[in-house]
Amino acid sequence: MTKMEKEKVIVLIGPTAVGKTNTSIELAKRFDGEIISGDSMQIYKRMDIGTAKISADEMEGVPHHLLDIRNPEDSFSVAEFQQLVRKKISDIHSRGKTPMIVGGTGLYIQAVLYDYQFTETPGDERYRLELEEDLEKHGSEWLHVKLKKVDPVSAFNIHPNNTRRVIRALEIYHCTGKTMSEYQESQTHELQYDVALIGLTMDREKLYKRINLRVELMMEQGLLEEVKALYDEGVRDVQSVQAIGYKELYEFFDGAVSLEQAIENLKQNSRRYAKRQLTWFRNKMDVAWFDMTEESLHVKNIEDISEFIAGKLQLKSNK
Repeated sequence: MTKMEKEKVIVLIGPTAVGKTNTSIELAKRFDGEIISGDSMQIYKRMDIGTAKISADEMEGVPHHLLDIRNPEDSFSVAEFQQLVRKKISDIHSRGKTPMIVGGTGLYIQAVLYDYQFTETPGDERYRLELEEDLEKHGSEWLHVKLKKVDPVSAFNIHPNNTRRVIRALEIYHCTGKTMSEYQESQTHELQYDVALIGLTMDREKLYKRINLRVELMMEQGLLEEVKALYDEGVRDVQSVQAIGYKELYEFFDGAVSLEQAIENLKQNSRRYAKRQLTWFRNKMDVAWFDMTEESLHVKNIEDISEFIAGKLQLKSNK
């Protein structure tokens, strides 16, 4: 496939609380865009406040895709995300609109843009069954420790309760001798689309202040009640409630920590996550970065980003 034949895609990434939502709406209006969520947790219904999901008012009429498509009890994989987003990109193009992926889940976005072949990921059914037996005998923590010994990076990124992914990472290492991240790295050579990849960044101190304020605002908006509803329904030990904003408050409802400590943990985990997001994007993807620290330069930043997109994708701006 030549560059000329590739579908054009705008991608807007950046850490939590950097201002992706507002920026994405302004850009979508300029380039006749439709937004596909690039966030692995905004796919879940009834998880709105904690995932900072965009509201109908904030959308300002811009169509959004891949929000509220799964129940909190459902699992969801990067392979499913890749398949769904690629279909959406083709659908949006077929209607003469510009697809925009907006979010902060690096691996998910990378899997869409590059030639990840999930169907060809090696497997060993017998070994997988052995691991499932080990899980039954020894529990999820034991299995997670086993992963940590051979693939500490994946162990850091995968929660012990997400046993499906723990087993998958162990299986990949068993079959290839490579860690999951090394195996994924070997597949990321060719872009599948003609991409304008924009990253938003900000002075670290200001970003952390924004994150802390966002957590306080989430609590005011009813995050505690949102999480309590899931907790009372018995939604636990599943992928969705391992998300930051949910796992910390579950610890409070379990009586393990005070509410004050849970909120502090939520702020700290959000700040750490933002740091990991920036590291991931800088190491794994070829991003054009725009600094959003100075609010007085917001209009200029939007102009600069629009100019970059127009030049990179040969798209005409509506403004």
